[in-house]
Order: sequence, then structure tokens, then C-alpha cells
Amino acid sequence: MNLPSFHDDARRKVFLQQLESTSWDIAIIGGGATGLGIALEAATRGYKTVLLEQSDFAKGTSSRSTKLVHGGVRYLAQGNVKLVREASIERGLLYRNAPHLVKNQSFIIPLYNFWDRLKYTIGLKIYDWIAGRLSLGSSIFISRADTLRRLPNVKSEGLIGGVLYHDGQFDDSRLAVNLAQSIYEHGGLAFNYIQVKGLIKNDQHQIAGVECIDTETKKEYKVNAKAVVNATGVFVDDILQLDNPSASKTICVSQGTHLVLDKKFYPADHALMIPETSDGRVLFAVPWHDKVVVGTTDTPVDTASLEPMALEKEIAFILDTASQYFVQQPTRADVLSVYAGLRPLAAPAKGQKTKEISRSHKIMVSPSKLFTILGGKWTTFRKMGEDLVNRVETELHWEKRKTATPSMHIHGYTNTVQEDDPFSVYGSDAHRIKGMMNGDAGAWISESLKIHKAQIIWAVNEEMARTVEDVLSRRTRALLLDAKESMRIAPEVAAVMADAMGKDDTWIKEQVEQYKKLAERYLLKV
Repeated sequence: MNLPSFHDDARRKVFLQQLESTSWDIAIIGGGATGLGIALEAATRGYKTVLLEQSDFAKGTSSRSTKLVHGGVRYLAQGNVKLVREASIERGLLYRNAPHLVKNQSFIIPLYNFWDRLKYTIGLKIYDWIAGRLSLGSSIFISRADTLRRLPNVKSEGLIGGVLYHDGQFDDSRLAVNLAQSIYEHGGLAFNYIQVKGLIKNDQHQIAGVECIDTETKKEYKVNAKAVVNATGVFVDDILQLDNPSASKTICVSQGTHLVLDKKFYPADHALMIPETSDGRVLFAVPWHDKVVVGTTDTPVDTASLEPMALEKEIAFILDTASQYFVQQPTRADVLSVYAGLRPLAAPAKGQKTKEISRSHKIMVSPSKLFTILGGKWTTFRKMGEDLVNRVETELHWEKRKTATPSMHIHGYTNTVQEDDPFSVYGSDAHRIKGMMNGDAGAWISESLKIHKAQIIWAVNEEMARTVEDVLSRRTRALLLDAKESMRIAPEVAAVMADAMGKDDTWIKEQVEQYKKLAERYLLKV
């Protein structure tokens, strides 16, 4: 099944009509990593599946990660072997199923004393062993000279060597888009810009569907479903309170901030892992799209929002810590973009810090049979989907169906990935986009970010992009890679989209104004 072209509003309306005319087996609220994983799991088991996202796919936390598909070295240090094993397996499966988006990334931990050499060499050997046959490579100790050769910008004073190990690196929102496409290819529907406003219950006070609204047209819909899943991340408590206004709080919110720098500050191909910062966290410097992402923090915040703001103390912490390891020290003026994401963590035990809370997922079933999933991380999204659909089958006494997702290729799969090709993230679709470039698709919109007019048209026609932000933040990664450059090209992107979508000059003006206002939040004032 080919993904429908959603730029045609009439065609979108046809699919939206199915919301009310179809009796769905499973309706999923939330289009982040968790919701998309559940929807794909359900659709591939043959269930009539629909996913509803109030904004855009991966608009929140799921596009703001550290760009790692990893087993979690620090979880091993916490003694959570079960989570490390689960995440290591899922990392290996995703590497096989989406090689156009997931790469084997080597990491180096620089060592400055003998105790650290012993601790991390042994610890990472255990990390390798836990992953078993799905390991991405063996960890090894490397000499001081080799460490300096591989990490040319790392400070040499006191350095005794390093440990090199392997984990996964990926493009989070591109994966989210490909998952949405895969849902359609397996018979499900996934909508962005559809907001759930209420829950439908039958005479026995059991969940029977949702009430929702198209945030573009303001048209309201009633969606009948045998099972409803709350996979809204940091907003799960909002949906739980629609079910039961007196529901107690189930999650706490932790903010992770990242800075994006030019590669000159960290020109290595290997990622840097700083295992213990001044606040006891792990900090990474990860090569990504010819830039370097440095983060993350773990800061408790009181309220959840779709656009969290990085705190000054987080920015200063990352810059200060990076300066301790980089020979060329970055300043605020060097930051190309700053982004923050919120982690939905199961409510902590008394006195427990957010960095100590397990990233394992948790499934709750309310008396009304509303299914809610808490916690988790991008790496384990597939397993979360499998566990959730298993739970639905058990609770609702459905006949058990076997999962197909462990070996299922995700949309865009190709076994001929060329990592130096800026279009490699499109996988098997790359040749179609390049074909458009060779036709009448105009020139580069941004040479530095390698964004072409053809990609904008593709995002509208094939990837359900509805706004300039959708294109510049999540279909391409312009906003996160270079916020200022993304602001420069926003008017041209809006014009290309308007032509493809049949929008007028008023739409273009509104979109550009909204985008520039948003992008300002990703720039640091110097």
C-alpha cells in the first residue's frame, strides 16, 4: 500500500471520514515514538488501527533526543541489567530494520586515572556480553597516543588512554516519519493535527472511543474503538484525567537540553562519552549531520509543554563541561541551535532524583479499560508496542496474535546505505527525490544544510508535512542544525509548500511569522 499524498485536502478529508465510519480495534492517542510503535505493532497484527496526534509526529520529546539508539551504559552502572539487555536487543533489531537511519557509532571514553581504566574496561565488556549476537562491536582499551589521534581536540593533560565501544546513532524524527508511513503500508491510519478532546464510554462506563477535533478545520469527530491507548508521553496525566478527573499524578517530568555546535569544535568521527559529570550524569558529544550534538542534562521541571525552553543553568553546564574536554572551548556565540526535550518518567519514590528513575516502561489499565503507557525510551519503542498490544489482547480477552515487528523492515529500508550522501536518510526513497532534483525542482534552498526544493515537495506529498515547522524541524533537521540558517530559508520553503498545497499569500505570511517566532527560541542571546 502506497502512502497517500496528503497535500490534497480532499484526499485528507476522505481518510478523515473513515474516523467515524470505521469501527476501530485500537485507537492510539499520541504520535511520538511510543504511540507510533504501538500503532505499527497493532496494524501489523491485522488490527484496524488509527493513531491521533494533536500536533505533528514527534513534535515533542521524540524529536529532541541525544540521537542515540543505545543499550544505556549508565543504566548498567545503576544495576538495571534487565533494561540494558532489552535496550541492547532492540538497538540491534532497529539497526537491522532501518539501516538508512541507524548507524554503528563508535564512542570513546577518555581515561585520566587507573581506576577509571579498570572500571570502564570491565564494565563495557559486560555491556558487550549482555548484547550477545546483537552487539555492534567489541569494546577495547586504546593507548594514550591512539586516543589523542582519534579525539584530536580532547585535552591531553593527565590522559592515560581511552575505552572504545559501540552504540547506535540515529535521526529520531526521520524515524518517526518512516514509522507513520509504515503504519499506512500495513493498513493502519496515522493522523497529525487531530487532537483528542474527550473519551467515549458505554453504558457500563467502559472506554468505547474518543472525541477529537481537526485542529486545522475545527471539524469534530467521534471515533469508535474497542481499545483506546494513552501514549501521550509527558501529557499522559491529562488523558487520565479525562477518564477520571480525580486521577492522581503518575509521572514526573525531567528536561534534557542539547547544544549543537560546528564540527570544528569536535572534528572526530568517534563520539565522546563523559561518564561522570559534576552532577553525576553522562554527557555525550555526538557527530550528527556534519555537526556535533552535546548533551544532555537532567533537570526536574514542574509543567509540561510542547516547546520547552532550555534553562540558563543547563546551557552553562553543557558549555562548561565541554570546555573541560575540548581543546577549543565553545562559547554561547558558537551555539548553532539549542533544544530541550521532556522525559516522561514514572513518579519517583520519596527522595529519588530524576536521573535515578528507571527508563523502563510501565503499562497501566484503568477500571474503564483505558490503556496507558509510561516511561520508556526511543531505543525500546518497538518492544513497548509489542508489550502494550499483548496487554490489550489479555485484558480484552482477544485471541493472541504473534508479533511481526522484530524482523520487519521500516519504510525506507535499503541495504546499500552511503553515509556520505546527505540523502541517505531517505533510504530507498532517495532515488525518487534525486529524480525530482534532475527534473524541474529548482536549485538548493540551503547549500550548507543540503536542503533542496525537491525535499520540500516530497515532505508535503509523501510525508504528511502541513507546516513550515514540520518541514524545517522534523522532515529536514534545519531548525536543530542551524536555527539562523533555517530562519533565512523559511520564506522560500513556505512559498514552495504553498504552491504544492494550494495555499495563498496570507498562509505564507502567517507560516513564516510563526516559524521565525519559534526559531528565535532555538538561538542563544549573546
